[in-house]
Amino acid sequence: MPEAVKWVANRMPADKDVPNLNLLAPGQVGKVRAFHASIPGYAPTPLAKLDGLAAYLGVKGIYVKDESYRFGLNAFKVLGGSFAVGNYIAQRLGKDISELSFERIISKQTRDAIGDITFYTATDGNHGRGVAWAANRLGQKSVVLMPKGSSQARLENIRKEGAQASVTDMNYDDAVRAANALAAADPHGVMVQDTAWEGYEEIPGWIMQGYATMASEADEQLWAAESGGPTHIFVQAGVGSLAGAVQGYFAASYQDACPLTTVIEAAAADCLFRSAEAGALVSVGGDLATIMAGLACGEASTISWEILKRRTRFFVSAPDWVSGRGMRLLAAPLPGDSPVLSGESGAVGVGLVSVILTDDNYAEFRQALGLGPSSVILCFSTEGDTDPECYRKVVWDGYCPSYQ
Repeated sequence: MPEAVKWVANRMPADKDVPNLNLLAPGQVGKVRAFHASIPGYAPTPLAKLDGLAAYLGVKGIYVKDESYRFGLNAFKVLGGSFAVGNYIAQRLGKDISELSFERIISKQTRDAIGDITFYTATDGNHGRGVAWAANRLGQKSVVLMPKGSSQARLENIRKEGAQASVTDMNYDDAVRAANALAAADPHGVMVQDTAWEGYEEIPGWIMQGYATMASEADEQLWAAESGGPTHIFVQAGVGSLAGAVQGYFAASYQDACPLTTVIEAAAADCLFRSAEAGALVSVGGDLATIMAGLACGEASTISWEILKRRTRFFVSAPDWVSGRGMRLLAAPLPGDSPVLSGESGAVGVGLVSVILTDDNYAEFRQALGLGPSSVILCFSTEGDTDPECYRKVVWDGYCPSYQ
């Protein structure tokens, strides 16, 4: 039998006063979406409606936000990086981001006004590519550090955006510290990271706001398809900025009627799950080895944690086989459902849903979630095949099987 999925109900107080929730208020999200809409090539990514899978699993609806289409970059991360960089430029100009289009931000006039900047970041691939993409369009430099074991394909995709990128011998969290040290030593350096820590929270907050575009699009699309919002949300977490953005958006928009949210982490880097168990923020060290490279983060973002600990209902620690199951399920769907190209960090939500609803070892979790015929489930496929070799290994060759 494979390693078990672990889950825990959130027993921390659900305070009404939630720090940082104002970042995801409808007015703020509208400003974010207007900025993204000003970027050439912007279009909402598809929301896949999996009626066949929903019927098979015995729920009303399953919807998957497909981020493999985002700006041709095959992942959602550019939403956060672009908005953070845009906000930084606006701040340098003494403007609010709502006063500036993307075209104005990348103009020669703006470049002459602000001078040279080098944007520093650490990444498993997708975030760094998004930051490099934004810096490249600004005519600015970027330096990207990647943790050991990072995919060569992801490294080359970052370099194609003009970044100075390299794979280190460190884990993700140590690579973040190294990138931050480089930025601090550079008079023109700016750290653009979705991990927040004491003294570094403004830019991570902007990144989290950028991710809210995806949540807002999905909400609108789901209402158009269902004449109602989701009852359940399953969202994955690395440092937690994506999960905080999704949870924060729906908590701010739906208030007391907020959908029930479950946050999923890779078992090798389950700091939020362990924090929920402990009732306080804890970290996970070591190599953080998992196929879910985008979730291989052992230290959570402090600003996201303040939202998640007050609003998220369940936290899950998922072994790699859950992601592998989701990848294959989405690649070879039931009749009538369209395939979704979903990578290792993108498919874990759908994989988990299928496990909970078909495996009686998780009947207690299924009951606690209240999943049944009236449930409308929303998942986020946050990346496509950003590591094509690993994608084929899982989908074609059966790597990470569900059952040994």
